[in-house]
This record gives sequence, C-alpha cells and structure tokens, in this order.
Amino acid sequence: MKNRLLLFLALFFFGLGYSQSNMDAVLAEIAKNNKTIQANTQYWSAQKVQYQTGNSLYNPTVEYDYLKGSPANAGNQTDIVVTQSFDFPTVYGKKKQLAKQQILQADLYLQAANQELLLEAKMICIELVYRNKLQIPLAKRKEATEKWLGHFKKKLETGDGTILDVNKAEIQLLEIKKQFLENASFIVKLNEQLTGLNGGTGIAFNDVAYFDVPVVAAFETLEKEIEAQDYIRKTLEQEKVIAQKQIEVNKALALPKMEVGYHYQGLLGQTYNGIHTGISLPLWESKNRVKLEKAKMSFAETALAGHTNEHYYEIKQLYGRYESLKSILRDYEKINQSVEPIKLLDKALSAGQISVLEYFVELNYYNSTSNSYLEIEKEYYEVVATLLKYQL
Repeated sequence: MKNRLLLFLALFFFGLGYSQSNMDAVLAEIAKNNKTIQANTQYWSAQKVQYQTGNSLYNPTVEYDYLKGSPANAGNQTDIVVTQSFDFPTVYGKKKQLAKQQILQADLYLQAANQELLLEAKMICIELVYRNKLQIPLAKRKEATEKWLGHFKKKLETGDGTILDVNKAEIQLLEIKKQFLENASFIVKLNEQLTGLNGGTGIAFNDVAYFDVPVVAAFETLEKEIEAQDYIRKTLEQEKVIAQKQIEVNKALALPKMEVGYHYQGLLGQTYNGIHTGISLPLWESKNRVKLEKAKMSFAETALAGHTNEHYYEIKQLYGRYESLKSILRDYEKINQSVEPIKLLDKALSAGQISVLEYFVELNYYNSTSNSYLEIEKEYYEVVATLLKYQL
C-alpha cells in the first residue's frame, strides 16, 4: 500500500497533465470495456432469440402399426399415419406480436442497466475530481506547515522561540499529513474502482475540473424530459403492453387445435389410403391462463402508477437540492474572490501580531471552510449528474 501511495504521489505532482482524461472519454471507455455491459448485451441477445422461438409448427408425427391376424387365415393389418398438428391460425400472428414487444422490452432492460452502471462510473469520477482538488490545498498546507515548523525550531535553537510553538506546529503537521495520505489512499482506491469498471484495463482520472453543466431547465420542463426518457418507466409501460399481448395469445390458444395428414391401411390384400383430419378441444389446458395474464396486467398498471408517483417526488427533491446547492456555491465563490486569508495570517504571524496558537486556530477555521466548499461543490455535481442521468 505504501508503494502504491508513493507511486500515486509521483504521478499526481509530476505527471498530472500526462494521463489526464475527461469524464466523457472515461465513460466511453467503460461503456466499451465493461464486462457487466458485455455480459448483459449477450444475455439480452440470447433472450431475444428465445422470444422468437416457439412460434413454429409442431413436429410432424409418423405412426406405423403392423398387426398379425389370428387365426392365420385372418391376415395381417398394416397402418401408416402421418399427421401435422397446428394451433388455430390466429395464434401465430398473436405470438409474433408478443415476441416483438418482448424484444423491445429486452432493449429497454439493457439500456436501463447500462445507464445505471455509467452513472456509477460518473459518480466515481466526480468523487475523484473532488479528491484530486482536495489534494492540492492539502499539499500546500503540508508544505507551509513544514516551513513553519522548521522556522520555529530555528527560533528555539537561537533562544527566540518556545517548545510550545514547536509542539503546536508538529501537531498541526501530523494532522495535515494524516489527511494528505488518507486522501491519496482514496484516490488510489477510486482509480482502482474505475479500472474494475473498465474491464480490468488500467485507467487513470487525474482531472481537477468537473464536467460542464448545461442550462438546467425549469422543474416542470425537466421533469417531463426525465420521465420521457426514464427506462424504468418505459419497461413498466412495456409490461402492460406485453400483458395485453399475452392475454390475446391465451385467448387464441383457447381456440381448437387442428391436425391434418395421410392415413394408409392394408388389410387382407386390400389397401385403403386418404386424408386424416382431427381437432383438439382445449377444454382444460387453458383454464385460468387469461385470468392470470389479466392479474399480471393489473400488477403492471399499479407498479407503473407507483413508480411515476415516487419518481416525481424524487426528481422534485433533487431539483430543490440542486437549487439550494447552486445558491450556496455562489455565496462561497464570492468569499473566495476576496484576499486570501492565509497570506494575511502569515504576515500577521511574521510581524508578531498574533500568537502561534491564534495562527493555527484561524488557519484551521479557513481550511475547514475551504474543505466545506469542495464538499458542497462535489455534492452539487452529484445532484446534477443524477438529474441528468437520462442523458447517459
């Protein structure tokens, strides 16, 4: 682990621009290399083939009977029957329509799964941008504290400083080093997660800038856009269509099955041959099937209504959080445009206007505010990414 951290630090500070890639490029790579996406694609391709099976004619039947007569002068009898059974003709058209709708649903399931996975990857990228951005001030704080510690030690050696000042600086440096290494460890872990999502192919994301946020429409407009592209909603709507098609298929299956064929009979040196026909009355086989499919359709309608209601309020809450975070970020940015407090603190400490304790108290307050800004910024982009998931 220690070696990995050292390798990361070397890459981060000396090769930052070398392996940078933006989020869209990373997501495109993951979409191409992810093993789950590949497996899902193969699975739903197989399902599509399965949906198209079972709509052909039944296998033909050949029957042969050779009956020896008794007594001997009774003669022998030979019967050959070749038959082909088939459902009522409308069944095949109904099954074809059903298969078409099932294939459409398979595409929706695949797109929904892929979208969720890409959102997961995007969230990791957002977390990485936050961690990469945080590492820069942590490195500066570490370097500045090390300088102050060296300065206080020199003053102690010359008799102008105190051991208390040295101790305060050492405690401050210890905490900053802890934050620095923990953050570096997080960055390594997140990049490994991206590599895992990329099918094991190494990928490094060192960006310190988030994606460009498009103009987010008003809630009513955005909510309609999201619902129109919501794959979960579409799959539930498709469930209703499929249930209706299943009802139509089962009603058609309740119609008589038929069979036609050829019948040959040989008896006492005489032969008979002609057409064989038959009909099967599905009195028991289809019992309750239509009732079952109607129950499934009712369930699909209820599930769709439930999802639509829950999704609406989920979007509404996200949108409210988006507006709140956007306003908070504007306030933070106004503060950040003012004179950098650290420079003022350094000057005040150098001039002896404040004590070392006061310096570190004020410094920690500023650092905490700076960290809060980065956290709020990260959450803002997470909320935007979730709202705009439908565009992935």
